[in-house]
Formats: sequence, C-alpha cells, structure tokens
Amino acid sequence: MPLPATSERYKHHRFPAEIINHGIWLYYRFCLSYRDVEELLFTRGVLVTYEAIRKWGWKFVQTYESIPLLASGARDGS
Repeated sequence: MPLPATSERYKHHRFPAEIINHGIWLYYRFCLSYRDVEELLFTRGVLVTYEAIRKWGWKFVQTYESIPLLASGARDGS
C-alpha cells in the first residue's frame, strides 16, 4: 500500500501516521466495518476504538482518493 506523505494533518493524534494509514486502508480496501478494523488492529496490539477509526476515515479520506486501490470504487454497492 503506498502511503501518502506524512504531513501536518497527522499532528496531535495519539497514533502515528502508519497506524492511521493502515486502519483507513483496511476499512476502504476490504469493505470492513469500523468494528472489524478495530478488532484487526487489536490483534496487532493497537488499542483503538471504532469511533476513532470513523473519525480518521472522515478526516483523511481525501488524502487517499488518489491511491488506485481505494479509488477503484470498492464501496460502490458491491
């Protein structure tokens, strides 16, 4: 997964940009629920709530629109 450049948008977040990127990528790439992403991150030792993942999605989705795996329309009613 290509990662967008780390920017000021990630400043003041509890988790590093890599964790946020991975959570958003899981949600959009595999059409998972926020709770599924929460559980997958928990299995990797990351304690994050589904609500935080939802907020990340809303805040950072424009950063990921240019990535082909996400821009392919994985959420378009499949």
